[in-house]
Amino acid sequence: MSATAVHSLWTTAAGADPISKIPAPKIEYGQLSPTLIILGAALIGVLVEAFVPRKSRYYAQVFVSVVALCAAFAAVVALAADGYGTTKAHIAAMGAIAVDGPSLFLQGVILLSGLVGLFTFAERRLDPEAHGNRVDSFAAQGASVPGSDSEKAAVKAGFTTTEVFPLLLFAVSGMLVFPSANDLLTLFVALEVFSLPLYLLCALARRKRLLSQEAAVKYFLLGAFASAFTLFGIALLYGYAGSMSYATIAQVVDGSITNINPALADTMGNDALLLIGGAMIVMGLLFKVGAVPFHMWTPDVYQGAPTPVTGFMAAATKVAAFGALLRLLYVVLPGLRWDWRPVMWGVAIITMLGGAIVAITQTDIKRLLAYSSIAHAGFILAGVIATTRDGVSSVLFYLGAYSFVTIGAFAVVTLVRDAGGEATHLSKWAGLGRRSPLVAAVFAVFLLSFAGIPLTAGFAGKFAVFKAAAAGGAAPLVVVGVLSSAIAAFFYIRVIVLMFFSEPRPDGPTVAVPSPLTMATIGIGVAVTLVLGVAPQYFLDLANQAGVFVR
Repeated sequence: MSATAVHSLWTTAAGADPISKIPAPKIEYGQLSPTLIILGAALIGVLVEAFVPRKSRYYAQVFVSVVALCAAFAAVVALAADGYGTTKAHIAAMGAIAVDGPSLFLQGVILLSGLVGLFTFAERRLDPEAHGNRVDSFAAQGASVPGSDSEKAAVKAGFTTTEVFPLLLFAVSGMLVFPSANDLLTLFVALEVFSLPLYLLCALARRKRLLSQEAAVKYFLLGAFASAFTLFGIALLYGYAGSMSYATIAQVVDGSITNINPALADTMGNDALLLIGGAMIVMGLLFKVGAVPFHMWTPDVYQGAPTPVTGFMAAATKVAAFGALLRLLYVVLPGLRWDWRPVMWGVAIITMLGGAIVAITQTDIKRLLAYSSIAHAGFILAGVIATTRDGVSSVLFYLGAYSFVTIGAFAVVTLVRDAGGEATHLSKWAGLGRRSPLVAAVFAVFLLSFAGIPLTAGFAGKFAVFKAAAAGGAAPLVVVGVLSSAIAAFFYIRVIVLMFFSEPRPDGPTVAVPSPLTMATIGIGVAVTLVLGVAPQYFLDLANQAGVFVR
């Protein structure tokens, strides 16, 4: 090309005033306020770590975190009251975020789970004082090698890892975006924003440091694989549809697209890209919910992570991941229903049966609850398979009920202790009902709810999910679900029998007296279990109103 031609290209480009061609982004800050509040508070938490004296950090962090979670929940309620869950539901942030019923409902559940989980993070009365300082569940200094001199010095000096509070807030902020993401790139960014803090939190147990670090490494490696699958699936779906937007991909799937990108005309509409890409993204989401065969990380991570983190993660991650899975299957791939439903049938059946059967063999209470959570993922998948509005609302209700019961159950686990910290081996729980009737009774309520016994939240949730699945033409799946529930009931009731009808061992564990924080967590768990079990109708109606995705 001659110099004059290059010069004329340059002058033409310069004369066209390129700056005026770039549109300014239009962001609805008010509708994104729940996420922005949590992110802002997480950043304030990082600054607290840098500038506040060590003695005052714990109180500052707890204050900032509680205020942020309450304010963000108030923002969600205000948006719902203003009609953004129903009549004003729309796509915000230039197509990146959906503000609709399911996203607001799930954001509310995640924020409340985060608040209740935060109380267990802040608990400092369960362990005996070390060198005159109260200690929590987290390592004195995360960076020091377990058992090293630097760790002993950190314990002696009374250090605490108060960074867990901003990490919790960063995780919550990612979880808020995840179920409301309306394009694949936002989905992936949200996935990483909530996964990375969880990998760190899992490694910070004060007792059993090595087990905790092993759990974190396993979770990180398997999570990285799952993220890679998701990202590869996103690339293939982009090649298929020529867009990251959920709405555009859905239009290409059902053939109603009009403007085809000429650069992608050869690959657009290639079904192989669609099927493989969709399968890979769904695999990444099934990993997060802990469905078989992507569940292998669950028991090890639940057992090794600090118990407050396990409770928070078991509840909130499931809520966020099922929200994202619902939106992907109902908004992006409804035209592929005949392809993904049979696969989901298979996944739901092996998840329900696998979780329930393997749980029977467990001897550690945290591993038992982990396999129980796998079985619950299968039950929730039955509602996803219904592909009706009732299916969505039943899944929303189940997630709301399940999250509080789970955090409450893990909060009870933190109370039963021996010289080595938490006594999680089942044999140690023998006779707990005679030693501490109240704690055993509360734990029995949570186990009965997990088992789906009438008058508990678990029964109302299972009934709603199975009813939606049967109405959606998945009656055989409901039969398998009821059988799995019966198998699961066996090991829940076995633990209750062990607590109330066995002789306490003379060297058995003691039950620590918690501060009002953990009492509040367990109290809220019991209240939700009983209220949603005895009078679920108001909350079922709420979930039903919130059951429509904006497209």
